[in-house]
Amino acid sequence: MKVSEIEIHSEPAARKQTRQARRRTLGFGFFALLLAAAAALGWFVYKGITERVSAENKLVRETRQSDVLEVAVVRPKLTGATESIDLPGNTQPLIDAPVYARTSGYVKAWYTDIGTRVKAGQVLAEIDAPEVDHQLQQARADLETARTNLKLAQITAGRYANLLKTGAVARQDADNMISDMKSKQTMVESAADNVKRLQDLQSFEKVVAPFDGVITARNTDVGQLIDAGSASAGKELFRISAVNKLRVFIDVPERYDQAARTGSPATLTLNEFPGRVFHGTVVRNSNAIDPASRTLLVEVDVDNPTGELLPGAYVFVHLHAAGEAAAAMTIPVNTVLFRSEGLRAAVVRNGRAMLLPIQVGRDFGDSLEVVSGLRPSDKLIVNPPDSLISGTAVRVADADDSDPAAR
Repeated sequence: MKVSEIEIHSEPAARKQTRQARRRTLGFGFFALLLAAAAALGWFVYKGITERVSAENKLVRETRQSDVLEVAVVRPKLTGATESIDLPGNTQPLIDAPVYARTSGYVKAWYTDIGTRVKAGQVLAEIDAPEVDHQLQQARADLETARTNLKLAQITAGRYANLLKTGAVARQDADNMISDMKSKQTMVESAADNVKRLQDLQSFEKVVAPFDGVITARNTDVGQLIDAGSASAGKELFRISAVNKLRVFIDVPERYDQAARTGSPATLTLNEFPGRVFHGTVVRNSNAIDPASRTLLVEVDVDNPTGELLPGAYVFVHLHAAGEAAAAMTIPVNTVLFRSEGLRAAVVRNGRAMLLPIQVGRDFGDSLEVVSGLRPSDKLIVNPPDSLISGTAVRVADADDSDPAAR
């Protein structure tokens, strides 16, 4: 056989092999596509089933959680090592006195008005009393007459004493002269006292300040008749107050009477001096509890050298208490339930709400002082529902319970 014949016979066999190879390649590709489609279908089916199961589980969890009350909590606030007791009071001058006239007459002049600072002995006003002046002149004349009579009596008594030694006069006459001399001596002393009395009365024509202070009232004017007699009540001419030191009377509750011991420090604040603190001292107390108000009357003195503090001003006195009272806590009022059996604080313990009886001290308006019934670690439920009962399961909301204002 020739070579050309062999090539003709071998060419169809090669084509056949090529076609078979192509069929196998197409079969493998179709099978791969089929596997990919099956895998994609399986993944979509798996994903749908997983999402459905997850949604069902979430629904179950939410259903279970909806059965548990969700609450916000806040912790009690400790008062610290010392506690400030804030009490209202009114400032009063250390000395406050009306000034009256001691002699009758007409007001000649006045030299001080309200708000004037005066020194002890400073003349406030003058009274024209001519009757007193004439009486003083008459008394002085009477004193001179008494002294003249005394001098004559002393000379006479001396002469009779010398004559008695010689027996020229009777002893009775000498004794009479000596007795007359002593009587004249007493009359001189009486006249001198009368002059001194009228001099003092004349000095009262000048009305003077009894102590250092400020004039807070003037109730007289020039030409006004002043009657200092005992038949009618005297009229107040001036009122003077010593303001270099002020006193404040406060009523301290019986529970805090130990904070008001004599010598204890105190601080004062006023609305007209924001940010400023004035220091005072507890100087005395009544040493008795008022049975009506259950309070102790306490006096606090505060130095006022510049006169910034005015008498009658409304102030807050801050006393500092330590010990048992300092262990108290304060809680917001919106954590308390008012029940028929008494006040109850709602707290969370071991995942359940507990209604605890508490003893309240002072009421600060938006917060209450609790002296017993709570622990510093307790979590108080904010705005507990009125229907809440002890033992109810609760869940604490995810929030910062250190800031009550955030509630």
